[in-house]
Amino acid sequence: MSIPNSDLSHNGNIRHVDALCSVAEIEEIDFSKLLDRPSFLNMERKRSFDERSLSELSVALSPRHSSRNADYSSRFFDHPEYVFSPSRTSFIGTPRSLTGFEPHPMVAEAWETLRRSLVFFRGQPVGTIAATDTSEEKLNYDQVFVRDFVPSGLAFLMNGEPEIVKNFILKTLRLQSWEKKIDRFHLGEGVMPASFKVLHDPVRNSETLIADFGESAIGRVAPVDSGFWWIILLRAYTKSTGDSSLAELPECQKGMRLILSLCLSEGFDTFPTLLCADGCCMIDRRMGVYGYPIEIQALFFMALRCALLLLKQDDEGKEFVERIVKRLHALSYHMRSYFWLDFKQLNDIYRYKTEEYSHTAVNKFNVIPDSLPDWVFDFMPTRGGYFVGNISPARMDFRWFCLGNCMAILSSLATPEQSMAIMDLIESRWEELAGEMPLKVCYPAIESHEWRIVTGCDPKNTRWSYHNGGSWPVLLWLLTAACIKTGRPQIARRAIELAESRLLKDNWPEYYDGKLGRYVGKQARKFQTWSVAGYLVAKMMLEDPSHLGMIALEEDRQMKPVMKRSNSWTC
Repeated sequence: MSIPNSDLSHNGNIRHVDALCSVAEIEEIDFSKLLDRPSFLNMERKRSFDERSLSELSVALSPRHSSRNADYSSRFFDHPEYVFSPSRTSFIGTPRSLTGFEPHPMVAEAWETLRRSLVFFRGQPVGTIAATDTSEEKLNYDQVFVRDFVPSGLAFLMNGEPEIVKNFILKTLRLQSWEKKIDRFHLGEGVMPASFKVLHDPVRNSETLIADFGESAIGRVAPVDSGFWWIILLRAYTKSTGDSSLAELPECQKGMRLILSLCLSEGFDTFPTLLCADGCCMIDRRMGVYGYPIEIQALFFMALRCALLLLKQDDEGKEFVERIVKRLHALSYHMRSYFWLDFKQLNDIYRYKTEEYSHTAVNKFNVIPDSLPDWVFDFMPTRGGYFVGNISPARMDFRWFCLGNCMAILSSLATPEQSMAIMDLIESRWEELAGEMPLKVCYPAIESHEWRIVTGCDPKNTRWSYHNGGSWPVLLWLLTAACIKTGRPQIARRAIELAESRLLKDNWPEYYDGKLGRYVGKQARKFQTWSVAGYLVAKMMLEDPSHLGMIALEEDRQMKPVMKRSNSWTC
């Protein structure tokens, strides 16, 4: 006897329709209490990694064992029959979803598009290509990018299909071990690839993985963020499945340690933040983010916290745990103190003294008040704040960057008060940051002479286009996760409704142009995979907020700094 789709959970078990809640009831949910709610996979659950504070690090990681059937791969991943199947999801083709929402018609289309992007290696799915747009030159859009796959991986995890993510994690780990040489220079052993592709040899009937560590990228910059995203996704897999056996594999433990060795190495820097070149992250072209970009610092912080939960308590693991704990304390204090900007802090900077010497200086980076841009005074609301884009000697980049601020909320780099202030700012500046297509990758755009200097006259990063103030639908999932964590789901719902009005009919563009995000990007690929996956992840999180637990961390009270300013500054 067949069971109606409306009575099926993620793992195929029967659930009761009377457990559904109404839209009105959803608004009353305390979303923060759902972070550690178990997902729908039929797993044995033990104490969550995330319930430990830094003071409990002596407790060994508790083992978890997966109870998934051994024939999962053969049933679901036989290539090329691996296609869209509504019966295997919680809401696609279902009259009512878990929370009582009617599924939007474009959800099924999104799943079909996502599945068309799957890449197979020797019969197993190992990732998704960047875009399936056949109307444009492929360039590197036919490759699997580590950062691009993250929303795809989260979508599959939320849909009860963890094997794809497991395959991706293991294949990229294998690529990390390759010799990485550009011209005559060797990269660090722990560098993760920016992307890879599967090369088919029809003559020999064989397949080979080809990786790009930056030697083929525009500007030839190695990706700093790939390793961080890899650790974050490994933790998401572990949290979603309840199975720690993948993370505990010797090769996974070694992979994490190699990444950590790179970013925790000692040098000449006097700051706990990570020094990076332009083009090392999502903003992969020259955009003036060299130095200490907020995106990298927030991902660095998140990856350190995830690694803390995943590292085994053996001799090598304990050594890294000690280094991570020290770095997290210093990094959280530095970021919360110096990168944070609100109305009061802006007014303080406006009245800064300069050329201060000694440890008592307030203006520690010697930021000249005359360098404050005019736009920031109008942009900053009375209530609200954000982490600025960058800080280095005599330089403060006041631009607002979406990914860094949302990740600061999800990782709890931002305090609860700062998290709420970021959401207040997004609400107050909705027209500027969301407009007609959420969400601005950064605000505002660089124009005129400054654009020529900062971008090197980059024709792709003209004002309000691409990474220079363009609107990126993939950021929906980060915004939605931040909204749920801060108890503001209405903001996410508003953003998703905007996206649903255009994304499908515009064929899932990579980005939008214009001050309000009104125009499809002039060089945007259609059927961009992470635009599709970002939408699906946002929808699934809004439908079932417990999914947030795999990509968000609660604040560790041990890391809360005492905010103090020097007495040397006077009004």
